[in-house]
This record gives sequence, structure tokens and C-alpha cells, in this order.
Amino acid sequence: MKHTLSVLAVSLGLGLTALPPPTQAQTSQGATAQATREPDVIYVPTPQEVVDAMLDVAKVGPGDVLYDLGSGDGRIPVTAAKRHGTRGVGIDIDPTRIKEARANAEQQGVSDKVTFIEGDLFEQDLSKATVISLYLLPTLNMRLRPTLLKLKPGTRIVSHAFDMGDWEPDQTLIVNQKRIYFWTVPKP
Repeated sequence: MKHTLSVLAVSLGLGLTALPPPTQAQTSQGATAQATREPDVIYVPTPQEVVDAMLDVAKVGPGDVLYDLGSGDGRIPVTAAKRHGTRGVGIDIDPTRIKEARANAEQQGVSDKVTFIEGDLFEQDLSKATVISLYLLPTLNMRLRPTLLKLKPGTRIVSHAFDMGDWEPDQTLIVNQKRIYFWTVPKP
């Protein structure tokens, strides 16, 4: 997955600081927006066997809309579309990754089922998601957590490698020494 296992300048011991506002509104439906800032993480793809396990634990299917936050080369939404008929949206701030993701979707014949947005994942409307996938740093997961907990109850969230602090996962898996966490958004 992306996924961007990260080492932002922040990871270098500088600490997470306030991020500047976007310089241009992010767009959807495959449009490209100017990058608003540097990526929070470096790109490290999620191994395919971990992608498969993430999709299995989240029980994705044709009725789902999967949002992949920090989507990198798009392998999670592309795999979900190709194997499970899932519609998907990948969000990444890096224009190079967005180009790769779109090419991957085209090559796999699922560009009609997936959309990639070049934009800041913290600025996107996630309300249509039934499944959220991510491979971000713990600090970013924690920053996203309040937004994720506001999603409709029953929304499934699956994370490669990193948890959500004291939000206990419904399930934890280990696939080829890689940890996967799975949560379901509870009723308020």
C-alpha cells in the first residue's frame, strides 16, 4: 500500500507541527490538484499478501466503497476492484504515486471502478466510505482517529502495521510477520 511507511521530516525527531492550509482545493473523480505540502510518509508498498489479508478481514465486496488513505501505487483499491468488485477511491498527496495508481488501474482493467485523488487525506470527505484502508504512521492514525470515529457506524477500518492508540481493534492478524489491525466504527 502506498503506502507510505513514513519518515517525514517529522519522524526525524522534529515532531508533528501544524500543517499549512492547502494552496488549491483538492478535487475528485481523477482530477489532479497541486500538491499542498510534502508527504507525511515515505512510500513503502504494502506486500500483496498483506493487501489480500486486509481486504479479507474487512470483508470487502461489490457493495462497498473503499477509501485508501495514502494510496501510493493504488494496489489496495485496484485489488479490491479486480477481485471483489469493490468501488474505490485512493488519496495520495504525491503526484508520482497518483500517476502510478491510475496506470495500475488502467492496466488491471478497473479504471471504471476506482478513482485516485491527488490531495491531502486530512482534507477529504470520507463519508461515502464503507471501508477505510491505511498504512500510515501512528501519529497520523491518531490524527485521523476523530474523523474515522465520526463515520457512519459499521464502517470498517483496516490498517497495515499501526494501531489507533487505545481504540482496541476488533481483530489483529499477522501475515508474514506484518501486523494488520481491524476496527468497526461503533454506534455513538
